[in-house]
Amino acid sequence: MDRDELNELRHSVPCAAALDNAGYAIDLKESTRRAIKYRRGEAIIIVIHEGKGWFDPLSDAKGDVFSLMSHLHTVGFAQAKTLVARLIDYQPRQPVWERQAPERNPGISAAERWSRRHKPWPGSSTWRYLREGRHLPDSVMRSAIRQDLLREGPRGSVWVAHRDGEGRLTGWEERGPQWRGFATGGAKVLFRFGSRDAMRLCVTEAAIDAMSLAALEGERRDSLYLSTGGGWAPATPAAIRLLAARSGVLLVAATDNNPQGDVYADRLEALAGEAGCGFERLRPREEDWNAELRAGVKSGPKAGRREEEDRLPHARRPRQG
Repeated sequence: MDRDELNELRHSVPCAAALDNAGYAIDLKESTRRAIKYRRGEAIIIVIHEGKGWFDPLSDAKGDVFSLMSHLHTVGFAQAKTLVARLIDYQPRQPVWERQAPERNPGISAAERWSRRHKPWPGSSTWRYLREGRHLPDSVMRSAIRQDLLREGPRGSVWVAHRDGEGRLTGWEERGPQWRGFATGGAKVLFRFGSRDAMRLCVTEAAIDAMSLAALEGERRDSLYLSTGGGWAPATPAAIRLLAARSGVLLVAATDNNPQGDVYADRLEALAGEAGCGFERLRPREEDWNAELRAGVKSGPKAGRREEEDRLPHARRPRQG
């Protein structure tokens, strides 16, 4: 099989076909149009690049449909080619996108699109979504608005800013009652909530989780609450290294309470080792910090405070550089 034949086969068989055929199912709740999550038991594969690429968030494995077939079936490249060829014309199940994508304006820059959007205000659809749907307290939302981190998205969604080390907007996480995604044309770096000079860096997987942890901790003045926006964009580890390089920093892996969160925590611990800073693992009792916040609200103020007192010291392996 020559190079042209390989390329034709690569473009004819999407990664979804290999996963569907191997018994993986789509996790629609955790998927976006540009990153579709597939699960089989504890195994997770994310399909990207319009079905032509993939990566395993629990390891460093990634590639095209041939490497995916090798990964799924533990075979070499020659056998992987044969298995891929058998899936020509195979029609995998596709996600049913019942929600409509937020408005797109491809003719203008991300920064201009951001500037055209209003900040949330009490009673607005975005404010109600964050307050009633996510149980974020007014104080946290007002703090985020003062830091220019929130915008009203379409149809009751919220845009939450990612910025680089110079404070420049690079993109935004998009969350809503029926929508989850990231700004088209934008780049994930870090969502940053709190003091830029803070020496305690709490890294979460979503901006709403970062704000939820801040709410649970009473917006600690010594803490900067961060979000990677799910996954690890190329610029994200470099941004964390830059923050962690300062003397006396404590890097806190406040990632989700699941296998994927543990993998991200291990990566953060490795970054802490490289930077020579302290490290802690802070794990929610629920799956993530927003679920923890909502559970506390439903339990009532007193129960919520007791849970916070019990939970927040749950860290492991502090290390000082």
